[in-house]
Amino acid sequence: MNEDVEIKDVLQETNQEIRDKKYNDYVKKITPTHNLWQNVFRAFLVGGLICVLGQVLNNIYTNMGVIEENAKLYSTITLIGLSVLFTGLGWYSKFANYAGAGTLVPITGFANSIASAAIEFKKEGQVF
Repeated sequence: MNEDVEIKDVLQETNQEIRDKKYNDYVKKITPTHNLWQNVFRAFLVGGLICVLGQVLNNIYTNMGVIEENAKLYSTITLIGLSVLFTGLGWYSKFANYAGAGTLVPITGFANSIASAAIEFKKEGQVF
């Protein structure tokens, strides 16, 4: 594989077979490689930590005297609020790049998808 191939080299080549080979070399050069087991570990770790945070919040609210049903509701609202806040600050996407599928825990992943869509399509000013 030719490591120094650039897209301009591919576009300038007139021979179809050589151009195809250069194109394949270029694609291999720019395609990121991923470690499957590292990604699985990160997703498991981060997804688990988000769930642990939800349980910790639930315990905190319960210890504050909130009945169990309402404590679960407050925990859910807190996780959604944190996810939206982190999305608005631009932290969630960096976190998701590291954690991968671990950030798709239903509550936080859904909140991120809604907040990021709102931010992406804003016309002017801040989205609150």
